Amino acid sequence: MLTSLIAVISRAVVLSEADEALCGQFFQPLAVPRNTVLAAAGAVPSHLYFVVDGYLRLFYQDERGDEATTTLASGNEFLTPFLSFIHQRPASESLASITACEVLRISHPHLKQLIEASAAFQQFSLLIFEQAIAATARRADSLATHSAAQRYQQLLADRPEVLLHVPVQQVASFLGIKPESLSRIRRQLIS
Repeated sequence: MLTSLIAVISRAVVLSEADEALCGQFFQPLAVPRNTVLAAAGAVPSHLYFVVDGYLRLFYQDERGDEATTTLASGNEFLTPFLSFIHQRPASESLASITACEVLRISHPHLKQLIEASAAFQQFSLLIFEQAIAATARRADSLATHSAAQRYQQLLADRPEVLLHVPVQQVASFLGIKPESLSRIRRQLIS
């Protein structure tokens, strides 16, 4: 599992053998069953997760109990409630597995130690957090400026495998629509 993480990091920054050893020291492997909450809304997130295999999601739950999925992550992606993790404040969203997952996780204190010990990890962590901010901005822009059908077509173009592994109700909530609307859009695109 660690080789996947090192390969992803090495595409962005140059890692020394000492950096790779630090990576192995601080990242812990974890097998996560499906539908497992890894960080609950209202709690301070303690870990950053690297997905080796499987699907994770960030989601909010409203006062009626309806869920809105804001982020989907799969192989070779990082996920946590980022702002809450960085500032060590209670999160407004939850992080959960959709499928059974193999992940590597690093605690907030260990990430700080890793960043202090390695300029490569300092540079890489900035890239990860910048990517998370950019993804949030792209999602907000898409929800504000594209129709539900356009968002669905974009998901099909960018990540068609999501439709094979993520339940329809979670795909619909990620697109900002009800499952019935997603079914209607899918039928219209087929005909």
